[in-house]
Amino acid sequence: MSARDLIDAVLDPGSFQSWDRPGTQSADDTYQQQLRRAAERAGTDESVVTGRGSVRGRQVAVLVSEFAFLAGSIGRVAAERITAAVRRATAERLPIVASTASGGTRMQEGAAAFVEMITISKALMDHRAAGLPYLVHLRHPTTGGVFASWGSLGHVTVAEPGALIGFLGPKVYEALHGEPFPADVQTAENLAAHGVIDGVVETSDLPFLLDRALGVLVDPPVAPTLPRRTGAAGPVDAWTSVLRTRQPDRAGVRELLRYGATGTLRLTEPDAAVLVALTRLAGRPCVLVGQDRSQSKPMGPAALRQARRGMNLAQTVGLPLVTVIDTAGAELSRAAEEGGLAGEIALCISTMTTLTVPTLSVLLGQGTGGGALALLPATTVIAAEHAWLAPLPPEGASAIVYRDTAHAPELAAAQHITAPDLHAAGTIHHLVPEHDTDTAETLAIAVAAECAAQLTAIHNTPPRTTSTQK
Repeated sequence: MSARDLIDAVLDPGSFQSWDRPGTQSADDTYQQQLRRAAERAGTDESVVTGRGSVRGRQVAVLVSEFAFLAGSIGRVAAERITAAVRRATAERLPIVASTASGGTRMQEGAAAFVEMITISKALMDHRAAGLPYLVHLRHPTTGGVFASWGSLGHVTVAEPGALIGFLGPKVYEALHGEPFPADVQTAENLAAHGVIDGVVETSDLPFLLDRALGVLVDPPVAPTLPRRTGAAGPVDAWTSVLRTRQPDRAGVRELLRYGATGTLRLTEPDAAVLVALTRLAGRPCVLVGQDRSQSKPMGPAALRQARRGMNLAQTVGLPLVTVIDTAGAELSRAAEEGGLAGEIALCISTMTTLTVPTLSVLLGQGTGGGALALLPATTVIAAEHAWLAPLPPEGASAIVYRDTAHAPELAAAQHITAPDLHAAGTIHHLVPEHDTDTAETLAIAVAAECAAQLTAIHNTPPRTTSTQK
């Protein structure tokens, strides 16, 4: 697909306005001839097209590779064009949509072109630091320095089906090593499965995906759309709460998104124990990081890294972070230990405590161990009435204290793990009453409504400062 085809497929009809200006190329005659032939083949004067347009009415800046121009390679003029477009987008407060298709650095220009990837990356990081979205679409092929710079800095990154995506060009590998690069590694589908990119999307679906992403990242909040549950949460029996949160039909993070959110864009899930999404909870835009017990998979190091990715995303785009705690505990295995599980828990806690965007933690069900603690330290914490938080599951605590599991109900009560106990101690700030007649849908709606109410309350709260800023 050419750059013009991509622009026509994604932007609103007639909305594109070019920002491109001619640049001064090398005086080398042979290279000048190559450039002229490339322009004739591609119908463009360089390997990248830049400008502005709109996606379903929202103004965006665009950076689009033209592969027909010397394999989409980036020389000095193309790099200067990209950098200038990024700087202009930052100055005009525009989100950027980039679509790459490139073999990487232009070999005819060598090191002078190679180091321009640093300049492009610096401009994009300044754009991100300004709280502006950067969305990336990787086309076939995207390799080398392009993939290792502006192709990998997106807040959301997707690729077209079957695209060759990788740092090392397979032809280069074969030439250097005398054998083909392993098949099916550098594919869009494989990278999505390993969490390197957020998904594989048909070009025809890009406007929908961009609409979803920009609807959360750009559109302003609206008034909460769900009724807030009233009434008081009374004292509960700890063991009853434990058993209730373990019921398979109890509301989890997926039900919270299904019944209490709109415009959700789920991001990559290399570890199904944690879900990350851009969404609107009852009308309030946020980044949501949720433990997903429905997948019956304990939280390992990869899941916690995924959680931290969501935390950092919220910080860079300036959206509130909502974490959903509902876990039977972190993974207990050799692989988890060797993967640095404890360190990942510590990094999540430290990240949560130093974010300057509003943070809201939701104790929705089970809250066991360090896996739960990793998502807890928010500026505001709410809990469903029967949710609970404990250093170990009650059975594990019983095994330590009594050397059996029969005393689990007794330990659950003695450790004050219930949401009302935690509320009385100040660990939880707001409780969501539960009804005996609750279904997964009604509880999810009640929790989403409370989330929206609390996000509305803290919307005008001055940003939290880190110790470094102080």
